[in-house]
Amino acid sequence: MPRRWSQALLSAAEQWDKRQWAEADAQEVPPEYEEKRLNFGSNEKHSIQVASQQEDGEPTLQDMAVLIEQVTGVPVPFQKLIYKGKSLKELEQPLSALGVKNGCKVMLIGKRNSPEEEAELKKLKDLEKSVEQIANKLEEVNKEFTSIQKGFLAKDLQAEALKQLDKRIKGTAEQFMKTLEQIDAISLPENFSDCKLKKKGLVKRVQVFLAQCDTIEGNIGQEMDKLQSKNLALAE
Repeated sequence: MPRRWSQALLSAAEQWDKRQWAEADAQEVPPEYEEKRLNFGSNEKHSIQVASQQEDGEPTLQDMAVLIEQVTGVPVPFQKLIYKGKSLKELEQPLSALGVKNGCKVMLIGKRNSPEEEAELKKLKDLEKSVEQIANKLEEVNKEFTSIQKGFLAKDLQAEALKQLDKRIKGTAEQFMKTLEQIDAISLPENFSDCKLKKKGLVKRVQVFLAQCDTIEGNIGQEMDKLQSKNLALAE
């Protein structure tokens, strides 16, 4: 089934002055506003097509915001989207529920990152991809361990399988730790707010995965101890 999409004309009013940002944020823009009312340095127009990221789903404000970031370079957390004088804030809402239709005009107020911050942001995004790849390994170990717990593997093969899983979960935890060290090693200036937000979120995510590694490793160890006890009892 083809994904549903909506079209919108995006008018991006880019600004760099924090004082202007504060004034614009508090300003109530009437429905009949003109683009020149919010001209803080440069005006751009983009025609975009927003597709839903969910199969057979409607495109949401989140889908549009992500696409806007790709087109304009303005990060989602720093976007202020205005449609018919109202600020769009509920990212999970379908565009249709917000009244955004094909061919409509949406205004963006936002701030692009500097080239220096973009370079640091790219490093963090690359590390984020690495975290996702390691997380897939964690999920595989957990699935295999669950299968053993449920008795889907012959008993005479369980001891060796658990030994291999124990080795893999320790290796996965080590990879997470190395990645966490790489993230911590990235030093960011105070004004790199987007990077600092990305780094903070990434650190928390890795910490959650490390906690999961500890839990799974502990469970594997318990299962190995149980199996060893049973084997000793049978030997007696």
